[in-house]
Amino acid sequence: MAKIKLIQYFLMMMAIVIGYQKTNAQALSYSQYYNAPLLVNPANTGFNPDYDYRAGLNYRNSWSAFGAGYKTMGVWADSKLFANRFENGWMGIGATINKDVAGAGQLSATGAALSLAWHQMLGYNSLLSAGFSAGITAKRVDISKLNFDNQWNGQFFDVSIPSNEPFAFSQVGYLDLNMGLNYAYFASENFYFNAGVSLMHLNRPKESFFASNISDARVPIRYNVFANASIKMEDLWILNPNIYFSSVGNTNELVMGLNANRNLGGNGQQQMILGLYYRNKDAIIPMVGYQINDLKITVNYDATISSVNRFNASRGAYELSIIKHGIFSSSLGRSVKCPTVRF
Repeated sequence: MAKIKLIQYFLMMMAIVIGYQKTNAQALSYSQYYNAPLLVNPANTGFNPDYDYRAGLNYRNSWSAFGAGYKTMGVWADSKLFANRFENGWMGIGATINKDVAGAGQLSATGAALSLAWHQMLGYNSLLSAGFSAGITAKRVDISKLNFDNQWNGQFFDVSIPSNEPFAFSQVGYLDLNMGLNYAYFASENFYFNAGVSLMHLNRPKESFFASNISDARVPIRYNVFANASIKMEDLWILNPNIYFSSVGNTNELVMGLNANRNLGGNGQQQMILGLYYRNKDAIIPMVGYQINDLKITVNYDATISSVNRFNASRGAYELSIIKHGIFSSSLGRSVKCPTVRF
């Protein structure tokens, strides 16, 4: 019986490792990446032609079949600056706070960042944006809650046996620098296209719970690329096809799909949102949501289709996003520099 339990424990740990390798490129990101714009690309900061400010909340729960699972949560906000001062451009300023917690050892990462971006009109229908962000990330682990292979006494994990693991720290912190570029093309009030690229962890910060003479582990540069469009269909639907690719070292993530907004009230104040996405070789992701005035709520479920499905009891991940847009009262009469696709 003890051997069977050990084999089961080993298989669960392997599933977590496999899942981590497959999703490492999306660390601190979401299936609804389009609803966490500052995490994808700092050039998205203040990129919001319709409104003066945005604020959002994201929550994701995955791997719940394995004890404490993996939880990611964050809040973010951004705003335009100098929109009425410059004729052909504006600045964006934003901030993010994110945290994730994983496993019985409560391995956690907490990060806060500030971002700035400049948005420059190129003629009447194009916009080029450049952004930069800097933040602090702190990671910690409760070593006392971890068990290691040399603590197995043949029947169970005996915490009285020394682990002999060379931990030097239970928490680490580092500076994190990111930058990105965006390009947008506003063809008309019925069609819009946007694409961008970003480089995250530019400074390759050191990240290790071991002494430097044992491990000099560093966060690798992460490359993000995305493209999306909005297509208005007869004042009833707005279709939003999009694609996202992220690469860290030898690990890649590809998410693609479409969401659609259905005009329910005739004036766009109430909208139903439906979507379907696919993460390459990992999950099918249906999404549903509702928007009333300037408040949007969306939820999705990641239905696992990879081999990991055998170990997670067919329990995927779910995610929630809430976003509020707004206009400053002093912005009445402000000029809108870009045509927008909206009801």
